[in-house]
Amino acid sequence: MPRALLPLLGLVFALPLGVALVQGSGQAASMLAFASPPPELLEGCGDVPEAVALAEELRDRGLRIERYLEAIDSRKQELAAAEASLRSRLVELKAMKASVQLRQTDHSTQVQSDVDRLVAVFDKMKPAEAAAVLTNLPADFAAEIVMRVQPETGARIMAAVDPNQAAILTTHMGARSVRER
Repeated sequence: MPRALLPLLGLVFALPLGVALVQGSGQAASMLAFASPPPELLEGCGDVPEAVALAEELRDRGLRIERYLEAIDSRKQELAAAEASLRSRLVELKAMKASVQLRQTDHSTQVQSDVDRLVAVFDKMKPAEAAAVLTNLPADFAAEIVMRVQPETGARIMAAVDPNQAAILTTHMGARSVRER
């Protein structure tokens, strides 16, 4: 007898849900997890423990599913908010990167311009005066200047520099040439 009652109970649970879905009244979601079964649902079945247990189990499952769906919706909202935050941060970081690259390019261009002007000044100086100034500069910077001046001017400047200093400058010039390859 109890086995014949289970399909009937399933029909009793599914029928209102099916009607609500067909009507599109939006009551289907509320029927998925009702807090307590209506009294007429178990009318005549209250003395069958299996029917009561099944009704309670279905109600509990419905409530659990509803809670899981709410948790999933909440997590979806949290993920959407986190994604929006990350996207805005990414846009911000890309803008910062472009700004830094622009500043670096500007700075590099300005340094190159300054070095070119300095080289032009050393090209115009007398070799002895240029040698006196170069000996007081850091060796790597002085080597850079000597490498950029006209070759004849560079040769005259190197000839006017102290031999020890000239050796150091030559070493820096050679090291730079090796690094560029």
